[in-house]
Amino acid sequence: MRYYWIKKMMFFVVLLLFSAVSGTVAKATGGGVTLLNVSYDTSRELYKSENVAFVQYWKKNTGQTVVIQQSHGGSGKQSRAVIQGLEEADVVTLALAGDIDAIAERKLLSANWEKRFPFHSIPYTSTILFVVRKGNPKQIRSWDDLVKPGVSVITSNPKTAGAGRWNYLAAWGYKQKQSGSKEEAKKFVRALYRNVPVLDTGARGSTMTFAQRGLGDVLLTWEYEAHLILKEYGTDKFEIVTPSVSILAEPPVAIVDKNVMKHGTRKLAEAYLNFLYTPQAQEIVAQNFCRPRNHAALKKYAANFSPVKRFTLQELFGNWRSAQKTHFSDGGVFDQIYAP
Repeated sequence: MRYYWIKKMMFFVVLLLFSAVSGTVAKATGGGVTLLNVSYDTSRELYKSENVAFVQYWKKNTGQTVVIQQSHGGSGKQSRAVIQGLEEADVVTLALAGDIDAIAERKLLSANWEKRFPFHSIPYTSTILFVVRKGNPKQIRSWDDLVKPGVSVITSNPKTAGAGRWNYLAAWGYKQKQSGSKEEAKKFVRALYRNVPVLDTGARGSTMTFAQRGLGDVLLTWEYEAHLILKEYGTDKFEIVTPSVSILAEPPVAIVDKNVMKHGTRKLAEAYLNFLYTPQAQEIVAQNFCRPRNHAALKKYAANFSPVKRFTLQELFGNWRSAQKTHFSDGGVFDQIYAP
């Protein structure tokens, strides 16, 4: 009797092991292959186009059908979802390096992830612009106009959204460069957030608040999101204001090593991220109002980009680890200056 139960238990153990192994292999080789790209809030339109192009490219070169699954949300929120295992991303395409560093700190991907792809694993760049209502009734022209009494500013939460952190640092950097003082920059940003009535968790949420709910006089957002608002809601309702100075925003990409090993998708993940640097993909980048690395695409679509002088994160804040710790960690500068 005891021997019978031992044999039965061994059978179930073998069955479970087989199911686990066969499930992993099936993801990589059965009939097709699936790749999960966990991305930030406002990259939906870009990756919708990129994924169509990559699926065709992969089919042509390998004969294999690939399905690209997308997940979108505030960049910080997405990073935490990958860390907690809620999103088993094969690749991450997030709004800033700090969110990928956080994943690397948990040993889910290589600490030298920035060296794996060209341009420090940043296939395109962007910047932060203003969107105002048609006619610009509050006459908002510069960063200084954002702190005037009676001006309502819409921006996303820098604790959860990549755009929120870029917006914050763009405003801080403008004032620090103008005044030469970190203390003046802190006062300026404190005054700006006094004019913020609501903080959405992601940039797309801020777009909805501004464009659909009708809150605010000005929206701070990515350059490409600003153009998307005009395209979707109409130039008869909104217009873009380009400040004289803004920040060089750099959304990076990375392979999540632990997950591609589990899924058997490393080769596909590498090909997917490398594809973003090809001339075809770089044209798609430019068509979506993101600034391509490819000079030919940048020149061809130059009219899509505003003439704004951009300073880098490194100029004023060091690196993302330093900026995150100083400004956005619990008890950091943002927590000190922001009162809901």
